Amino acid sequence: MIRNIPATKNVYRTLMITNRVLNVENPIFNNNNSKATSTTHFGSKIVPTAEKSKMVGHVFSSVASKYDVMNDIMSLGIHRLWKDHFINKLDPGKRPNSTEPLNFIDVAGGSGDIAFGILDYAKAKYGDKVSTMDVVDINPEMLKEGEKRALDMGRYFKDPRVRYLIQNAEVLDKIEDNSKDVYTVSFGIRNFTDIQAGLNTAYRVLKPGGIFYCLEFSQINNQVMDLLYQQWAKVLPVFGSIVANDYDSYQYLVESIERFPNQEKFKSMIEKAGFQSVGYESLTFGICAIHWGIKA
Repeated sequence: MIRNIPATKNVYRTLMITNRVLNVENPIFNNNNSKATSTTHFGSKIVPTAEKSKMVGHVFSSVASKYDVMNDIMSLGIHRLWKDHFINKLDPGKRPNSTEPLNFIDVAGGSGDIAFGILDYAKAKYGDKVSTMDVVDINPEMLKEGEKRALDMGRYFKDPRVRYLIQNAEVLDKIEDNSKDVYTVSFGIRNFTDIQAGLNTAYRVLKPGGIFYCLEFSQINNQVMDLLYQQWAKVLPVFGSIVANDYDSYQYLVESIERFPNQEKFKSMIEKAGFQSVGYESLTFGICAIHWGIKA
């Protein structure tokens, strides 16, 4: 299904200084804990692993009603072109000579823009009115925004082909093994607490021959563009404060981009999950990238 795919972040700055890591409030070194507590990164902060999903949830609850505005601010509106290219390259839809509908799942897709874009494309190009879509998000507020979008569009609201599911992407306990033909995730996987666990779960739910397909911010490969982006990233939280009255959420989102693995490292993680024919395409000098893999 993927069309014309070739065979093909800066690493986050070193933690400020060692004594910041060893702060007594860090649960690893807190004398009140008899055992070391598993930790992970939440932007520039080190937090208990068990708390990250709640903290990410708070961020997206905060920005849900202005999610499109947030993406416009962070990408200067270019995310709309990236998403169009993402869908066009996937070329989704049940082919006319096929007897079985396709089963799509869009993860961290509460806003609905990718899920609905895929269904629109499949109908427009292939006349596909039967394939199904699970729109999955850990955040109820984001899913509500997706349902509101569907209602405003006049399609995919209370559509029997479309399910809106509150799910942790690292588990997807409501999704059966080997049940999906295409798994998409757009600008969401960097927020997973355990990215590798999310990739492993993607492999589990896909059918043999199924496609993992991801759009995410990545490592810029042009020095001039990288310098410009770094300057832009410094002011993004300020814009977030002005537009959405939310400095902290935008600061986290900037830091989450900086921490996300570069193209080659993320490719190796996809391969580690078991996928084959793994590749990627960098967009706009590597500001973001499309990644894919096929379940054997």
